Amino acid sequence: MHNVPRNPSRFTLVLLTSSCLLLLATVRFQTTRGHLHEIVSSSSSRISRLPSTILWAWERPEKLDYLDPQRTGVAFLAKTIYLREDRTVSRPRLQPLTVPNGAQVIAVARIESDQSPTPSLSAQQVNDTAVEISKLGSLPNVVMVQVDFDAKASERAFYRSLLTKLRARLPQSTLLSITALASWCKGDNWLDDLPIDEAVPMLFRMGLERRQFLSQLAAGEPFTAKPCQSSLGISTDEPLTGLPQVQRVYVFNPESWSPSQVKQIMEASAK
Repeated sequence: MHNVPRNPSRFTLVLLTSSCLLLLATVRFQTTRGHLHEIVSSSSSRISRLPSTILWAWERPEKLDYLDPQRTGVAFLAKTIYLREDRTVSRPRLQPLTVPNGAQVIAVARIESDQSPTPSLSAQQVNDTAVEISKLGSLPNVVMVQVDFDAKASERAFYRSLLTKLRARLPQSTLLSITALASWCKGDNWLDDLPIDEAVPMLFRMGLERRQFLSQLAAGEPFTAKPCQSSLGISTDEPLTGLPQVQRVYVFNPESWSPSQVKQIMEASAK
């Protein structure tokens, strides 16, 4: 025979309280999961509205006010950050940039780590770097912040922590992108769980791996890392053919952009 509780009302209250707590926990989990799904869906929707061609505007005078903002975006080098021992040194863009009204602008932060002595990569350096880059999210017309860092294997933990802190500091409406070595996107995959909206495979200045990666892409073998599958980065001085179809192509120019160069790029992208 089962034991009958000495205080039935108290027993009922405990059961009700436990049930309510379980219900609240379930609702909270479902709400949180739904909120995360909404964030991901909203992010995917916003990044899909970016122009299909984006010009990188590096540290040189650039006059791009003739662009059609519906067809072309601008990713400009806004800041260079140097990791020096335990210090984070920030250098702002010094060259003028002109873009058309209504242009969708991406602010790029380039990170350089000293070779000797090597940076500490401490928690303080992570935080200081995240603070510096997050300031770019408040610049006029900036819809996305992009980090350009050729992180070595020994710097990946630092980079992961940096991107996590940066994502938390940026406005929810600001997208987050990184450039990526081709090896990060195929075979050496560590990008899938990073808090980013895209990783742009850099298909130029690839060195000895260039022929291997380009032949694989030409054979129809896509990048295995999901963040790398929606965009590509190419350069005007390394023309390529047989590239896979992607949503966005970023184009680098080692010189200042001219209207004729932009016209060639847009004609090639229309084919």
